[in-house]
Amino acid sequence: MNIFNKIQDFKSNSPTTVTLGTFDGVHLGHKKIIERLTQHSPEKHQSLVLTFFPHPRMVLQEKSDIKLLNTIQEKADLLEKAGLQNLIIHPFDQSFSQLSAEEFVKTILVDQFNVGKIIIGHDHRFGKNRSADIHDLIAFGQKYHFDVEQISAEEIDEVSISSTKIRNALYDGNIHLANEYLGYNYFLTGIVVKGKQLGRTIGFPTANLKIEEEYKLIPQNGVYVVKSTIDQKEVFGMMNIGTNPTVGGQFQTIETNFLDFSGDLYDKELKIELLYRIRSEEKFTSIEALKKQISKDKMKTQDYINGK
Repeated sequence: MNIFNKIQDFKSNSPTTVTLGTFDGVHLGHKKIIERLTQHSPEKHQSLVLTFFPHPRMVLQEKSDIKLLNTIQEKADLLEKAGLQNLIIHPFDQSFSQLSAEEFVKTILVDQFNVGKIIIGHDHRFGKNRSADIHDLIAFGQKYHFDVEQISAEEIDEVSISSTKIRNALYDGNIHLANEYLGYNYFLTGIVVKGKQLGRTIGFPTANLKIEEEYKLIPQNGVYVVKSTIDQKEVFGMMNIGTNPTVGGQFQTIETNFLDFSGDLYDKELKIELLYRIRSEEKFTSIEALKKQISKDKMKTQDYINGK
């Protein structure tokens, strides 16, 4: 897949079939749209997704605290797996939001993308102040000679409902439901850094994952069964997301104790998939009580793995 960091970097002599949107999560609803883009577009058309970063709500809504299901790199990897040929991640800013609808169509879709077909939601609005709708786009298509395919209300509802349900499920710690809507296991990607090394002192050494992207949605605090691929080998473990209240912790950390693994993970990038939630985070009366609970968590983790 080809990735472009701004609209102006992409230029095509052959026609393109285009869709645009945030595609956050690249979940099952999104994949249906990508499938139409890649498998049902006219022959010799290149498939192209235009997305934006920062998320438009981050720019246009001052108090927006939206968290995203994917980092930009995670989204790109998922779209590539879905069979997309070209991805443009354009910087969204106030200036871009001021483009008129026809400016957007003529200068970007027609002149830059050489659009032959656009696949878009029936309720999509675009241009300055979101003034244009699907009827305007169809009229522009007739004027500039490209086809417009509408995504049905049912499919759009499926996409938006899924995104909302996934976020809510993760905030509630319902990883099973989130994974069901995503069509894959929700995952966190980051670099292993040195922590307080408490786990090592109580017999459960952990990899402390640092996620650089503050906009990435972190599921509800608690203990989860997880898996990762380390040195080309699938490794299971138990992850604690939380503040470690038993030892007076104040900041959220993401720590994973990998089962049947020993090795130096510091400074390595890990992608860790969340499979099952064991329990909420608790404050225990002593370190000894914490150790006993972690031993129980380990047994539940092994039971879950063996039951797979």
